[in-house]
Amino acid sequence: MAAGPVSTPAAAAAPGRAGCGHLPAPPASISRTVSLPAGSRSRRALSQPTSSPYSFYPTPPFFLPLRPEASHRGCMRSTVYWIFAAGLELAAWGGATTAQAQQTTLRGTVADSATGRPLSGVHVRVLNHAGGTTADELGHFQLGTLPAGTYTVRAGGLGYATRNQTVTLLAGQPATVALRLPTAPLALAEVTVAQPRDPNQTLAVISHIDKLLRPVNSAQDLLPLVPGLVIAQHAGGGKAEQIFIRGFDVDHGTDFNVSIDGLPVNMVSHAHGQGYADFHFVIPETVDQLRVYKGPYTARFGDFATAGAGEFTTKTRLEQSQVKVELGQFATRRAVALVNLLPVNGHLLGTGPENAYVAAEYSFTNAYFDAKQHFRRFNGLAKYTGQLSDRTSLMLLASRFNSRWDASGQVPERAIREGLISRFGSIDPTEGGSTGRTNATAVLTTDLPHAAVLRQQVYYSRYDFNLFSNFTFFLRNPVDGDQIRQTDGRHIYGYTGTYERSFQLGSRTLRTTAGLGTRLDDIDVALRNSVRRTVTDTIVTGRVYEQNLNGYLDATLSLTDRLTLNAALRADYFRFRFREDRVDSLSGRAGKARVSPKLNLYYDVTPAVQLFVRSGFGFHSNDARAVVTNPAGNVLPRAIGYEVGSTFKPVPALVVNTALWALHLQDELVYVGDEGVVESAGRTRRYGLDVAARYQLTRSLFADVDLNFNHGRLVGEPRTANRIPLAPTFTSVGGLTLRRPGGLSASLRYRHIDSRPANEDNSVRARGYFLLDAVVSYTRRRFQVGATVENLLNVAWNQAQFDTTTRLRNEAVPVQELHFTPGTPFYAKLNASVLF
Repeated sequence: MAAGPVSTPAAAAAPGRAGCGHLPAPPASISRTVSLPAGSRSRRALSQPTSSPYSFYPTPPFFLPLRPEASHRGCMRSTVYWIFAAGLELAAWGGATTAQAQQTTLRGTVADSATGRPLSGVHVRVLNHAGGTTADELGHFQLGTLPAGTYTVRAGGLGYATRNQTVTLLAGQPATVALRLPTAPLALAEVTVAQPRDPNQTLAVISHIDKLLRPVNSAQDLLPLVPGLVIAQHAGGGKAEQIFIRGFDVDHGTDFNVSIDGLPVNMVSHAHGQGYADFHFVIPETVDQLRVYKGPYTARFGDFATAGAGEFTTKTRLEQSQVKVELGQFATRRAVALVNLLPVNGHLLGTGPENAYVAAEYSFTNAYFDAKQHFRRFNGLAKYTGQLSDRTSLMLLASRFNSRWDASGQVPERAIREGLISRFGSIDPTEGGSTGRTNATAVLTTDLPHAAVLRQQVYYSRYDFNLFSNFTFFLRNPVDGDQIRQTDGRHIYGYTGTYERSFQLGSRTLRTTAGLGTRLDDIDVALRNSVRRTVTDTIVTGRVYEQNLNGYLDATLSLTDRLTLNAALRADYFRFRFREDRVDSLSGRAGKARVSPKLNLYYDVTPAVQLFVRSGFGFHSNDARAVVTNPAGNVLPRAIGYEVGSTFKPVPALVVNTALWALHLQDELVYVGDEGVVESAGRTRRYGLDVAARYQLTRSLFADVDLNFNHGRLVGEPRTANRIPLAPTFTSVGGLTLRRPGGLSASLRYRHIDSRPANEDNSVRARGYFLLDAVVSYTRRRFQVGATVENLLNVAWNQAQFDTTTRLRNEAVPVQELHFTPGTPFYAKLNASVLF
């Protein structure tokens, strides 16, 4: 309901970010006035200094030397200088177009009116003006430069009521405003499809709806929140999942870039495969947002972002503290605790808004295999975010993860057919392993003169991996078997910095971002033979040093009120060094650069229809061990992608995203783990159609469906041998979700992947499946209870599948056939939570 004007001191708000966008009309509004006395400066959380537009530029990231040869040092310095100089030139050029003296900047924050929790992703716009923005992860927003006058600012988001606030601006007097939104039932009719702050995030609306509605019960449920992504597990729950998206068998992450809170998840030159992305160190209850970018069209993503990228962020503040307990079949048990450390408006390091919480998780299960898996995992997390001063905010995060398990491995169809083992049996029950990861990161965000924002992040990770596997049984060693041990121990050091600034080009807004980054991996990696987890000899062992230096320039220009152009250029330089502990001929060093341009167009036909055309170059890196032994090979195979599509609302309660896409890959790299080598599968070509739809059937009932059609082929191979092994041809997920106002929630969901070739000539097929899962929960102010059932119909299905040549004990000759990890049978869990 409407309210009368209320004077709001400017100091009550905090700094924001730049962007533009719009929202539909709200059902209700609240109006308040911010008045600035003539001739005075606003007492705002972030004052506007009077320094020269050239008085501050970001400093380059730290450089971690790898003792290269002199020529490499010179190349590195030149590369860093070129990238940094380009960023300065952009900033200097923009400085010449500073905001006109008769205009001013409006910044502010958006938070939950009941809990004070900052709200990210909320749309903020000025009524009757083109453009707008969305709030960042700290709830900050910035509405560019505006002439003096009185304006109505509108804010709203999914799950929150839309509110208006009247603001009076005086010439040259920057102002801030604090917006507080009450919760409201989810209403898709109020959704707009454009993403003014980040137009490349064409799936933002879909992802936000999914995060609010889709049940997440474990870390394995987080990645499938990416529309069109399907996973498979094949090592007792301890390894990273196998990922399928856009016609790719990504393996464990080779072509999909994953990060959380700016921390990279993918591992370069990993013992078990290039781009290995183990996401199990994330506690699912702490995840707040997911941003999805399909294709190689976004400049801030480099290595592995060929099929796309997924950015996760953890919560700034918990809605409520809670303790949760889960019990299920197969001796499954899980306990979670999440506790806010500061009350609303509490303080720890500064005088502005601050939040801090800790979270811990313990899991155990024997799983459904004949041999108990003894899987156990511990996760711990601590996070702080706060406004340290008028101009600076800080985020600190530390986490620890460790896991240990036994595994039954993949089983051959003939062993089950001949009655040697059951479907849930094992040829080598001594497989398994352990892994752990420690993370620490700090993000410092500083608001600079002329509405610029500098964001700097440093991070460190310590990672350990120890895996026993047996893919071929008794093929190479008929007596003791073919078990191998893969180990990976590494330190990861990194820095990323971005400088954001908006400029007015006449009546048009140009938003620019200059980014710089570096990442160093210092790795001890080894592959050894073993018998029942006892090492017998060494195949490969050595030390990898791999560093990536990168920079990019990204510009988004509003050509008209409806047409937006995004153009970007990214440069990456990699240095590889491998020192084999025993064989000097396998040691060496190499370097390689890659430049990746991007060009995207977005046209807002109406607030309910957006069209887009996107194109870009990307790449995935090769394993350092392969690079140094063959530096003339494909070190950084290039990907070229393009797509056309639309996000639209044919009716108010239905949101649809479609994209017709194509991707050409210079070299399909396959890591052969049992040999410690990378094989080239040659050039590939893929194209497909993605459809994602979200529909609100009634006030409480929602439906969703994803349909993904993919066609992929090896280029230059005969038609009888040009299939891409395990590349999905059709996948689909969907379901119904009930959200009652009284606290009752329920969901019935399906997962489907079609049968597909398991080898190049399609003589072996990986079998498809269709599964149903169900979730129900009941929530009150102080407690929550629920139940989850996976594979409701108890379907016998294959999870991970491979065409492999193996020999069983006492077999005279090896056999090539389908090997698989059986999928979960009917599996029920109960959970209860206390909220406080």
